[in-house]
Formats: sequence, structure tokens, C-alpha cells
Amino acid sequence: MESSEIRKRFVEFFARRGHVIVPSSSLVPKNDPTLLFTNAGMVQFKGVFLNEETRPYKRAVSCQRCMRAGGKHNDLENVGKTARHHTFFEMLGNFSFGDYFKEAAVEYAWEFLTVEMGLPKDKLWVTVFETDAEAEAFWKKKTGLPDERIIRMGVKDNFWSMGDTGPCGPCSEILFDQGAEAGCGKPECAVGCDCDRYLEIWNLVFMQYDRDVDGTLKPLPSPCIDTGMGLERLACVMQGKKSNYDTDLFQPLTECISKISGVRYGAHAGSDVSMRAIADHARAVTFLISEGALPGNVGRNYVLRRIIRRAARHGRFLGIKEPFLWKVNLLVVELMEGIYPEMKDSIGVISRATKGEEERFFETLERGLSMLDAEVERLKREGGSIIPGPSAFKLYDTYGFPVDLTADIVKKDGFIVDEDGFTKAMGEQRQRARAAWKGAASGDKVELYKNIHDSGVRSEFIGYQMESSSSRALCIIKGNDTVDRANAGDEVEIITEETSFYGESGGQTGDNGQMTNAGGAKVDVIDTKKPLADLIVHHCKITAGSVTIDDTLELRPDILMRRAAARNHTATHILHAALRTLVGSHVKQAGSLVSHKGLRFDFNHFEPLSNETLRKIEDAANEAILDNIEVMTDVLPYKEAVSRGALAFFGDKYGELVRMVSVAGVSAELCGGTHVTRTGDIGLIKIISETSVASGVRRIEAMTGASAFDMLRASDDILKEAAHILKSPKTEAPEKIKKLLEDWKAALREVERLNGKGKAGDAEGLLSSVNKIKGVKTIVAKVSTGDAKEMRGMADVLRGKLGSGVVVLAGAHEDKAFILAAVTKDLTGRIPAGDIIKRLAPVIGGKGGGRADLAQAGGEASKIGDAIKAAHKTIEEML
Repeated sequence: MESSEIRKRFVEFFARRGHVIVPSSSLVPKNDPTLLFTNAGMVQFKGVFLNEETRPYKRAVSCQRCMRAGGKHNDLENVGKTARHHTFFEMLGNFSFGDYFKEAAVEYAWEFLTVEMGLPKDKLWVTVFETDAEAEAFWKKKTGLPDERIIRMGVKDNFWSMGDTGPCGPCSEILFDQGAEAGCGKPECAVGCDCDRYLEIWNLVFMQYDRDVDGTLKPLPSPCIDTGMGLERLACVMQGKKSNYDTDLFQPLTECISKISGVRYGAHAGSDVSMRAIADHARAVTFLISEGALPGNVGRNYVLRRIIRRAARHGRFLGIKEPFLWKVNLLVVELMEGIYPEMKDSIGVISRATKGEEERFFETLERGLSMLDAEVERLKREGGSIIPGPSAFKLYDTYGFPVDLTADIVKKDGFIVDEDGFTKAMGEQRQRARAAWKGAASGDKVELYKNIHDSGVRSEFIGYQMESSSSRALCIIKGNDTVDRANAGDEVEIITEETSFYGESGGQTGDNGQMTNAGGAKVDVIDTKKPLADLIVHHCKITAGSVTIDDTLELRPDILMRRAAARNHTATHILHAALRTLVGSHVKQAGSLVSHKGLRFDFNHFEPLSNETLRKIEDAANEAILDNIEVMTDVLPYKEAVSRGALAFFGDKYGELVRMVSVAGVSAELCGGTHVTRTGDIGLIKIISETSVASGVRRIEAMTGASAFDMLRASDDILKEAAHILKSPKTEAPEKIKKLLEDWKAALREVERLNGKGKAGDAEGLLSSVNKIKGVKTIVAKVSTGDAKEMRGMADVLRGKLGSGVVVLAGAHEDKAFILAAVTKDLTGRIPAGDIIKRLAPVIGGKGGGRADLAQAGGEASKIGDAIKAAHKTIEEML
């Protein structure tokens, strides 16, 4: 049975049993900053399990794209080595939110496997939690399994928790016996063995408890079901294979890799590992990039970079010496676009991002090997035999060398790697990476906001319809506590029943303005936040009077700032549309900031935009403004909005009803921000800059309306002033400046030529001070310059004249000293320049380093005389 048929049958089986088919969520979680990647089918339902959100259904079924290549769940290092580990995989799952429980879950799972899939019952085994007699009884009742094929297991294997506290419960695993030939051959081999004989194919989690902070388990009022079954494993069983990599999900990929490399799959165990790893990684890379991730140095992007480089390294093992993974990615799209049609829209960006990263890695690979060779040579000179952990980690982190690869390379020289030091350096890097992706949400107040929300407090934004409003004060927060009253001078947060203040969200900053009440209170609203979907919090300072719970407040946002923000928000949509039209449909929003001052729009792209392209984007945007098109907003079902052409960011979380903002013929996006009523209200869009903010992410900054006009007027004033200074018309100012710069550079080159001639003469003069120390020609001298570049030039002249010898020069500039050691290549093995500097640097109270033929150090000018004396002695001792 083909994998596509298995996937189809699974969702249809549960759909016939009242389950709503829920599309896969993104691999990059949009609303869970605790996760690097979506790693299980339940992730998109986490809010339901935690009672933070509700869905219009009680039963769900999904085929979820998952990634386990970072964080707690990380299978990366095992990929390719085993028959069942993957970075990317698809998880089939059925879910019940307070509807059916253990008995039905057991019945459904057994019926699907034995009837729908036709698996032989005598090949199936089941595990249950050691105290879950209820589940065990249901397995016996529904399946007729004998006692010996229902195994009780402990907490490690059969109890699932979402975290240290919260929903948890026992689980039950279904395993398929692949036969003794797939096992380890040990007499004690049984369910629970790490070998491949008893293959876990389905895990049923019975979420029935709530664990509190002291570890106490309390029954949940509405127990839930969360199941997960790897499509790859089920396909392996259904297709009679012993390895997931032999199924139709991977076989076309290994054949493609074999064709590219010229190495036959199955010919050698080592090359097979590499082919399997590449096949897996191609799937992971393709899906990650299609969902907006790009190779980088931090968080998820760093993991993507590692996966690409790991695949490229395996390609090198197969003899491939040029970028190839991007070709395999194209096949992944071809194989999967029938299931995930949105992938084909990203095919260009997938190819370019992967190929570019491969090209960079092939360059760094050679440099990494050079660094490792140099480290080995250094340790040999010093009598060492252990590659330091930080060095091994640098090879891993910068050049993509896994520690086991480094260990294999240096083994021939009798070296080992300090793996403890490597692990320590790795841990430090992980902490840095985790800090980059772990969201701060609303800081330490997140629990307070949740508690307020759970008590029934809600706040509705009505600013789309009205610019000011009246509403009742529902809650006042001072510090980290709620209070009944706030007085003049207090800085508080106020939540009202309704508000015309926009709470910061969707990249748009929150409103500020004022509130008043009938008692004469005056409240400055400094900012407005939206910590939860239906909770808007006004950050305020009471400047006069007092505010009490249940007071009726008059809310007046700063309308001029609101309208300026609206201009910038609509302009952002127009610019986004122009980018997708003129740069490519791969352009996706990677972040934005919309305020009354201007706009910032981050988007996925790999190279700077040319001035010509920026001009075309700006022209297209301003043409839409001149056309004065009506800006329409509609609230409608999500599917209808998408069918009408709305740009929905793939993987973002949308409700049943969405707000679509459209500019006819130009743009249509799902958006909750404030906008102008016609494009002409924007007045003008002026792009200020286009820069890089991260690997594969570009940023456009722009202004609109009066701000853009003020900026253009200021630029014109600057040009007028420059023209006045140059005594030329404005139109001739650029050429005149260009001519002045050319003249200045020519004069500077002449000065450098004359200085260089003088320094060369100074160097020639030092030849008269040549001494011989143990038969080696040596020059140790103080020179008249402290400039590093000039001293290196002098040293090069002296080495050339000596032919064979050692040069040590010392100079000063103001209170800073500079010492340089240069050694001709024939003597670097005997007296390395770096070792000379290591001895001399402390003499001048500084530090330094360098190569065997050239090294330098800086320090205190007052100690140059001591360094000159020490240099003679140092050279003599080293020779």
C-alpha cells in the first residue's frame, strides 16, 4: 500500500467516525515560543488541552508535519544510522477533547490497524502504564489479546506529561513484531529492547490528570485523547520493509542520490548511511524553507543550516564535490506537492537558499580542514595529543564538522578530542540559541493576565468603527496585583469592557491618548498592549483625580498618531504586494513594525535589491496611491477569504472568521490592524532604506504622508547647502563631489607612496645593525613609527634582504607600543614568530599572537626599552 493511500485512509477512517479533518499546522510554531519546531500532532491543539482556547468540534484527525532536530526532541545525530530515525516526518493522529476516552480510542486504533490496514493480529503487541488496569482491561475486551502480549511498563515509557505541571496521563503503545531477523539476537530480547524487532507504530495518550506544583495528580473534569502514529513507520510495515528508507517515501530520493553520486545504494554500509541521511535531510530542508525558515546562525535558522551542511558533508563522503542537495529538494517537491500544494510556490526560494548554503559550506569545509591541520601541528610541537573542546566546537559550529568527524580525522595521528570540553561549549551555544527563539510574551505578568482572563474579563476593540468611546473599567492593575482604585501619580494598567485604543499586535504599535471620568480624573495612556486575543490593556499614568473599578471612562486615542499608523499599515500591504510582483512570489513577511513614525517590513530574500528594483517598487506603490483605490475590509469565513485571493501567511493561526483588508487589483491580506479608507489618504510612500537583518532576511524602511514629505524637504535642504558650499547648481553637485574625491584619493596615494619610500629607506638603514646569534642573522631595533601596517612593510623588506633570519621591531604611537616579529620561512619550525611574541608581550604589559612567520603584540610605550633587551635574550634562548 502506497504512503499516499495510507494517509488518505487514516483521515477518512476517522472522518467517518465524526472527526473533523484539521490541516497540518506549520513546522514553525507561531504561537508557542517554547518550541523550536512542531514535533507532534498535538502541538496545534495545545491551547485546547490547556483550556486556553476552544474549537467548534470535539473530535479531530490530522496528518501533521513534524520536525525533531533541536531542543528536547532531537534525532539528528541518529539519522541515517538507524532504520527509523528522522528529522522530518509525518504524524497521523486522532484527538478527543472531552468526548470519547480510553475504550473508544483502543477500539478505533485496533479496528484501523487490523481491519482497515489488514495487519495480522498475531504480530501486534501492546504496552500499558504499570498501574493502568483500566486500559489493560479495554485491550483485552476489544481485541482479545492474550495477557502475554499486553506488557506493563513504567513512567519512562508509558506516562506522558506536557510539562512539569499541567495535563498528563498514562499512555498505551502498539508495536509490530518484525520477526527475529530484525532483532538483536539476544536471548533476553523482548518488548522494550532498543533493537528494531518490536517496532512502536502508534502511541495512545490518555490525558486524564492535572499535575499541580507539588506533583499531586488530580483527575481532569474532561479527559482527552491524543494519539500519534508515524506515517513512515506504518508505511514500512504495510510495504513489508525492514527500514523506513526502503519505502516509497524515501526510495525515489535514494535513487536520485545514487544517480548524482554514481554510488549504488546497498553497495556499502557506510555509503548507505550517507544516502539515507541525505534523503531525510532533503525532506527536512525542503519543508522548512517552504515555510519561511532560512539558513542562519540563530535558533531555527541555525538548525536548518546544520541540516544542510550535514547533508553536504555526507555528499562529500559519496565523492560529490559540488552543490547537489538542491536537486534532491526539487524531487521532494515533486513527490509531496500533491499532498501539500503550497510547496510548489516556494520552489525557487528552496533551490536558491539550499544551493547558496551548500556553496558556502564547500568553501568552509576546506578552511575547516586547514584549521584542524594547524591545530594538530601546534599540539605536536607542544607535545599534546588532545584536541581542546572549544577548538572541536569551533569546527562543529563554524565549519559544520560533527565531533565524531573531527575524532575520525585526528585518530590517524594518535589524537583524541576533549569531548567534555566540546559538550560544555555546545551547552553554552545552546543557551545562546535558546535565548534567541524563546519568546518573552508578556514577561512575568503572563500568569496574571491569564488569571484575569479566566475570571471572565474580556475587552473588545471597537476602534474600527469609532475613534473615541465610553466604557466601564473592569480591572486595574498596579505592579503585579489588581487593585480597586488608582490615584494621581500612580502608574497602572486599566482594562475596559470596550476600547477604541488599538492594542499592539500584528506589527502595529499600540495607541496612546487620554482617558477621563465624571469625577475629574485625567489619565495619560502611554501605550496599549494586547497580551491575549481578547484582552486589551491600557498602560497609564493617573495625572489627576482617581479611577475606580466600574467607573465609566471616556477613551480618546491620539487620532493624529492613529491616522499616521493607519497610513503606514496600508502602505505596508501595498509594498508587500509590489515586492511579490516585482521580486517574486517567494517573498513572505518575516516581521514588521508599523507606527505613526514610519514602517519597517522584513521579508524573505537572499540578496540586496538593486536601486532600479527599489525604484520600481516605490513607483508601483505610489501609482496605487494616485489611483485613490477604496480600501475594503470584510469579516468572512477563512476559506472564503483565501478563495477570494487573500494572502494568508502559511502556518499562522486563524479563527473561523477572519478580517480581510483588500485594495482592489493590488493587495488582499488577512489583517486585524487599522487602515485608511482610500489609498490616496496615504499621500506618498518613500523608501528610506533596504538592508540585511539576518541571513536570507531583508528589511525595507519607509515613510508616508507628512513624514515622507518632511524627509524629502530635509534632503532637498541638505542638497541646497552642499551646492552652496561647492558653488555649483544642485544638478552639478554630485559630479563636483565625485571630482573632489578623485583628486583627494590621488593626493593620498602620492603621500602613501612617498611615505612608503621613506620607510623602505628606514628599513635599508637597519641592515647595518644585523647581528648573528648562534649563526642566525638577527635584527632587533626600535623604529620611528608605531603604525602596524608600516612596520609590517619594513619587516617584509628586511626579511627579503636577509634571505634567512629573524627580525624584531618595536615602535610607539603616543602611549601605545607595538612589537612585531618576522621570521623567514626556513626558520619558522625552529623559532616561530608567534612564540617570540608570546614571550615579549608580557614585557610590555600586553597580549599578542600570530603565525609562525609573522606575529605582533601591543602594550605600553614606556616599556619598549625592556622589550628590546628581552628580544635579544629570547632569540638566543629559543635558538
